[in-house]
Amino acid sequence: MRNIKVEGNHTGEYLLSEGEGQISREAIVVAAGPFLPAGQMLGIKTVGGEYVPYNNAANDGSEVAVGILYAPLPESTVARRAVAHIRLCEVSAERLIGLDAAGRADLKVRHLIVR
Repeated sequence: MRNIKVEGNHTGEYLLSEGEGQISREAIVVAAGPFLPAGQMLGIKTVGGEYVPYNNAANDGSEVAVGILYAPLPESTVARRAVAHIRLCEVSAERLIGLDAAGRADLKVRHLIVR
């Protein structure tokens, strides 16, 4: 029997290119919750203004994709500081978590180009 292991995304592995310096990245606050992998698409909750995983079926602000989590975040019962790409970059569709057609369109408006 073979013992096959699958690695998750590494920090920034979804990234193809970004703007010079750190113009593409932003320090953010992610709401308390489960482990989130690098490449997780993010929305912003209308109440509280914290970033949460993008969910196109929601009705709380997270139904609009606004960024991509740069590095994995451990599970937490309190809000977490993180970094996300929120503008001016190209990313790999295969490495994004939660990508759908609506999310792709949302990201394009913010100059996050999915290839």
